[in-house]
Formats: sequence, structure tokens, C-alpha cells
Amino acid sequence: MYAIVEIAGQQFKVEEGKQIFVHRLEGNEGDKVEFNQVLFKADGDKVSVGTPTLKSKVSAKIVEHLKGDKVIVFKKKRRKGYKVKNGHRQYLTKVAIEKIS
Repeated sequence: MYAIVEIAGQQFKVEEGKQIFVHRLEGNEGDKVEFNQVLFKADGDKVSVGTPTLKSKVSAKIVEHLKGDKVIVFKKKRRKGYKVKNGHRQYLTKVAIEKIS
């Protein structure tokens, strides 16, 4: 069984027992969170498509808050002597999916 859920403005495919990385969520490590915006749900041959959402929810637990890998942003204008190098690390939350109901 899996579902397509909208979390923090992005869509994720979630399955029970799996862990996903999403943009930073409110809450502490160990807190339970529920996602109500279920767009699609499939259980074997049974498929449910929301218009736009379904009346089901996904229960999850916040495992940890962390920062993603560093992304280097380099800007340059040739023949002008302009070079800028910046780095960025995105704040992420690791979420363990517990139940799709």
C-alpha cells in the first residue's frame, strides 16, 4: 500500500515503514504528525484518486532534524572580473511513516 501526500508544498510517495526527508517541519524529535492532504492511494488493485484530496490521513513520527548536503552556487560574468561563490545547506526533517488510514 502506498499513497501520494502533499507535505509542505511538495508531493511525496509514502509507504508504511519507510522514512522520507521533507522540508523542515514544526515540532520536536519524537512528535507525531498527521498529513491530511492525501491525493492518491493504492492498495494492490484498489486505487483511489482524490478530487482534489481523499478523506484519509497519513500518520508519521519525526525522527530527527538535520541539514542536507552543501550545494555550491557560483556566479560569474566573463571578462568583467565578477565572481561570487556561495554555499547553501537546506534544513530537512526525517519522517518515519507509521500508518496510512
